[in-house]
Amino acid sequence: MSNCIFCKIIDKSIAAKIVYEDNDIIVFNDIHPKADIHYLIIPKVHIESMLHLESKHTELMGKIMLKTNMIAQEAGLLGYKININTGVKGGQEVFHLHLHLLGNK
Repeated sequence: MSNCIFCKIIDKSIAAKIVYEDNDIIVFNDIHPKADIHYLIIPKVHIESMLHLESKHTELMGKIMLKTNMIAQEAGLLGYKININTGVKGGQEVFHLHLHLLGNK
């Protein structure tokens, strides 16, 4: 999506402090952190929100969840929160599916 800020981070037209990246997902620091560690984990394919997930996304979402746990452990977090805001009424501000990984050291 040409006007999606996260798509612009994926294609490197907007800079971000990238923590992890592979062919399917990218992880970067939130610009307004709410915890010692506050990463955004996003699929590289543009999915507007959880409301737009389809069965074809099952493997990708499983990979995201496993990678989220690995990244939290590598960051030294012994516990953490995952937050997914969904839809306007659910507090979603950027309409590209993303998980907030939050934890304090």
